[in-house]
Amino acid sequence: MLNNDLRMSGKAGEHDRRDGHAPGNRFLGRVVACSGSRATIAAVAEQGGTDLTELWSVGRLISISVGRNRVVALVYQMNTGSHAWGEGEDNTFKIETELLGEVRVDEDGREEFSTGISRYPYLGAIAHRIRSADLMRIYDAGEGTTAVIGKLTQDESIDASIHIPSMLSKHFAVVGSTGVGKSTAVSLLLHKAIAANPKLRVLILDPHNEFAAAFPKHAVTIDTDTLDLPFWLMRLEEFAEVVFRGRPPVPEELDMLRDILPEAKRAFRGSDNSLVRRTTEKSSITADTPVPYRMADLLALIDERIGRLEGRTEKPFLRSLKMRLIAAINDPRYHFMFSNNTISDTITETIAQIFRIPGENRPICTFQLAGIPSEVVNSVASVLCRMAFEVALWSEGAIHMLVVCEEAHRYIPSDPTLGFVPTRQAIARIAKEGRKYGVSLGIITQRPGELDQTILSQCSTLFAMRLANDRDQEIIRSAIPNSSISTTSFISSIGNGEAIAFGEAISVPMRMRFSRVEENLLPKAASANSKHSEEDPDTVDLRKIVTRMRAVTVGPDISNFQQSYASSVTSSDEADAADEDLEAKPYAPPDPSSAQLESYRRELLPQAPRLDPAVSPSIDPRLDALRREMRREEPVFPRPAPPTDQPAISRREPGTSLRESILKKPLSSLYNKD
Repeated sequence: MLNNDLRMSGKAGEHDRRDGHAPGNRFLGRVVACSGSRATIAAVAEQGGTDLTELWSVGRLISISVGRNRVVALVYQMNTGSHAWGEGEDNTFKIETELLGEVRVDEDGREEFSTGISRYPYLGAIAHRIRSADLMRIYDAGEGTTAVIGKLTQDESIDASIHIPSMLSKHFAVVGSTGVGKSTAVSLLLHKAIAANPKLRVLILDPHNEFAAAFPKHAVTIDTDTLDLPFWLMRLEEFAEVVFRGRPPVPEELDMLRDILPEAKRAFRGSDNSLVRRTTEKSSITADTPVPYRMADLLALIDERIGRLEGRTEKPFLRSLKMRLIAAINDPRYHFMFSNNTISDTITETIAQIFRIPGENRPICTFQLAGIPSEVVNSVASVLCRMAFEVALWSEGAIHMLVVCEEAHRYIPSDPTLGFVPTRQAIARIAKEGRKYGVSLGIITQRPGELDQTILSQCSTLFAMRLANDRDQEIIRSAIPNSSISTTSFISSIGNGEAIAFGEAISVPMRMRFSRVEENLLPKAASANSKHSEEDPDTVDLRKIVTRMRAVTVGPDISNFQQSYASSVTSSDEADAADEDLEAKPYAPPDPSSAQLESYRRELLPQAPRLDPAVSPSIDPRLDALRREMRREEPVFPRPAPPTDQPAISRREPGTSLRESILKKPLSSLYNKD
């Protein structure tokens, strides 16, 4: 929107009339006290009337005439001297205001707002309602790059606008309690941002899977089904977070992993293309180098170390590390990391998909984290934030990146002992150095008191919505430079969709209401995005819910297999019956398109080989008799009589063990001489 449209939105009316002390005028009171940053105004309500007092309210802007200039002040407190109200008599009350700036009038008549004050109000200076034209000058963020995001609460005929380049050149934050409209406000801001800067690339870390519905035409959605995030993109600490399931790693196992990973990466170079080999040969490979490797090579190197004669003290840790790796590989929740698509060198395709290079008219990527295991979320967030910074860094300013962190207090908590250190470091690096390389950060949180204050202080633009917690309010007051308690004293009482905007994108703090977003562009979770299902708790298929909970889409049900196997080995009679049924019922493979999983059949269990009595046994009868006697079994086949020159080997002398009786027999008796 052009700046001229902003100026035409306000209508001059009663606010601009200045006709002395006549009814309906703009006269409010006179200055009775003034300091460097605040002023006190006294006014009189004649005969107990409230016509004048209705024009005052906390959070409104007024102007004080000082010569040709007009000083702008914000009301933050009102009271009567006697703390009582007299009916039918004059009531004197006082208004406490904070001085914000002044509207200067040049010699040529041109008016301009400035945050500095050249002449302070004098005692007796007239305070009056502010003009609509002055409000537009105050909140005019600049020409050509102004974006209207709502209306002023004080005067809804005036647009609330922000300067998009100033908001994106550094960082911004949106804070507020649950249900006040943070996600809706963020979607509105992002729509304005990509409209003002089509080259902008936005990555949204979406833990609730709700932003995909807000950008149906401008975003691609990446979830666990469409995600192939190779495990070799992770650094050692990030990979250890996955292997040890979020628990502190064992130092000995971590040191071994640090030593073995470079060897596995070097082993992969022999099977890779020549370009990758030439690139990796220029520099030494470490455990943090994003070079592909195979998990099979890593496990083979561990087995090789286990098989060595030396280093016996290391073998228990090596076996434990191997079991952890195998458990992570076999976990179906980690399929997006260890799938077949992550074996080859796909770093270019991964970066192109996540960071929209090229964008193909979809510059936003909503990365859904709800389906990712909780112990891996921190590692995934660390990889994405670190890659965003490195992509912008090595592109030398060609790519402008915006990383939006929903529920940011989960990744960068105020307590340094909590959270994942690599994630905190990656986000802190963006907050401290990102503006130099074209990486911006968007922080969204409902608990600013639990957020790292160093990162919050780096946000140059902040939209503070309703906050009920006293600690959160105090954090906002301390995080905003050049602010006072008067500016944020009413944060706890503003309505839904309202916010107090501070920072470089806004010339002065303003209380505003965000514009309403179309119904089809509202952020909503995936379950709420679709229409309400006709199913209810009485008709819903619980098996599908359990299958999704277990993250198993294909394959037999393990519990059914265990039950069928246990029942099949209860008695030998049941096993024989199952063996007879095997000839009558040939096995038919299950239909993969069928949604219902077929239970495991007992006839498919491994059976012991059966010998037909009509067929002569393939082993020597005497050796068979010896084996049966060792097992203390009854003979199945009739045993032929031993030759007359050889004693029977199936009998042992009384008082001797089976082993002693066998050792006393000649060796020639164990094989058939014929």
